Amino acid sequence: QIIKTAPGIIAVSGAFIVIVPNCEFGANGTFVFADCAVTIDPSAEELAAFAKASVATATDLCGIEEPHIGMLSFSTKGSASHAMVDKVTQATAIAKEKYPELKIDGEFQFDAAIVPKVGASKAPGSDVAGQCNVLIFPDINSGNIGYKIAQRLGKAEAIGPILQGIAKPVNDLSRGCSVEDIVNVVAMTAVRS
Repeated sequence: QIIKTAPGIIAVSGAFIVIVPNCEFGANGTFVFADCAVTIDPSAEELAAFAKASVATATDLCGIEEPHIGMLSFSTKGSASHAMVDKVTQATAIAKEKYPELKIDGEFQFDAAIVPKVGASKAPGSDVAGQCNVLIFPDINSGNIGYKIAQRLGKAEAIGPILQGIAKPVNDLSRGCSVEDIVNVVAMTAVRS
């Protein structure tokens, strides 16, 4: 509220850089997960904005040369019908229209987004299915749960939350963070300064 959002940004989001050891998916096991920390129930417009902001996190902080964005849902390309699916489908359409330079698609189930064989089966014709390294969750419930499952069960390193869309570099920490988490977030904040 004090620093405000960056010009042209409609909503702030919280991303995690998730680095999964010995993983062939994503960008050699590196992913950006968003929003995991700020907006509880984002609109379709906000989800589209999170996708755009997350690309900057992927390229600037992770060195991901080709961000492939998956808009996540419990449905892949119409496999289920629900208002929650409709929001993600609408967000994908908004992002494609507003940011035509992005490599983005959805709605995808998690496996269709990151596993090439599953992506080809569930979303034939998609140019990003099975190759996603930037994952946009439909709400904070799924985003927060998702990164913590990856961190605690998958032994992933989860760096963040990195707050996206604020006019100056600002980040946050979970109350359950470790000393290493604090060091990582301080480093990320310094790099963005």
